[in-house]
Amino acid sequence: MILPTALKAGGATQALTSGQASHFAALALKGIRQEFPNKLDHVMQDAAGVQRPKELHPAFYGCYDWHSSVHGHWMLVWLLRLQGNLPEAAAIRAALRENLTAANLAAEAAYLKRPGTASFERTYGWAWLLKLAGEVHGWDDVDGRAWAAGLAPLVDAFVARYLAFLPKQTYPIRTGVHANTAFGLAFALDYAQQAERPELAELIRARAMDYFGGDVNYPASWEPGGEDFLSPALMEADLMRRVLPAAAFREWWAKFLPELPPALLNPAIVADRADPKIVHLDGLNLSRAACLWSIAPAFPEEDSLRKILTEAAERHAAASLPHVASGDYAGEHWLASFAVWMLSSK
Repeated sequence: MILPTALKAGGATQALTSGQASHFAALALKGIRQEFPNKLDHVMQDAAGVQRPKELHPAFYGCYDWHSSVHGHWMLVWLLRLQGNLPEAAAIRAALRENLTAANLAAEAAYLKRPGTASFERTYGWAWLLKLAGEVHGWDDVDGRAWAAGLAPLVDAFVARYLAFLPKQTYPIRTGVHANTAFGLAFALDYAQQAERPELAELIRARAMDYFGGDVNYPASWEPGGEDFLSPALMEADLMRRVLPAAAFREWWAKFLPELPPALLNPAIVADRADPKIVHLDGLNLSRAACLWSIAPAFPEEDSLRKILTEAAERHAAASLPHVASGDYAGEHWLASFAVWMLSSK
């Protein structure tokens, strides 16, 4: 069943089936309150630093790791904004009110002042936190305003970290997992533009050009890596389509990817969805589809490349969307967020 109208969440118009919305909400509602198993990004300076996840991160302790909890919260807010009458809406609000209290978020901001946290979640978790902040920014909703106010100190802390880190990051990180520089810049630029943070936006545009503006003949046939959940090639292109005017982006693309290898246009094979690294490839298929759908409109309708990219997005979505809930927590704690990111990009 398709929802009766095309709805907006975070500025993206997207139809979503009611079954998908409820399904994704159920996965996230379970995850954001599930403390264990848990993989911490935590440096212990002494014995006092040995604490359980909920003590360290009272807002974002669930979903196996901090960043997955953050984007689980983002997805729930996105679903609320998409469809306020969703059957799970009351449960979503209750869970978010429980986790996103001013006190819990203040504790998250205080955590960043601990010794040894300079590289905490850099820059993957930073980007998702700003995406969550962007989702509640300017939302005319009582809860949304409260969550935005509570998030403000944490947002300011991560914006400050971007401003301090990017000038000294000499080289981009081109991996297909968390540290990918293009991903960290793309979501942060979206937030900076939405929240009118010009210093951050200008720095990101400048560093994107420094890192990627001169790239030519990208070796996309080498993708994917065996544990990728991001495409280094497509994530870079998705950043550059944000940074460059459409005509300039097309010129850049022609040099960056003069040929599109089959390995980039066809979905990755996921051989074991219970393996926490191999199941990353489901996320790769979903994030590739998100990038492909976002990039395609940069080309005119009569350009054959637009059709090629759109059809490739459809193949990637079809390959992994049915497997968001595999029955194994290795994928279920995070893949729904990637599915919603993908659908919001279509």
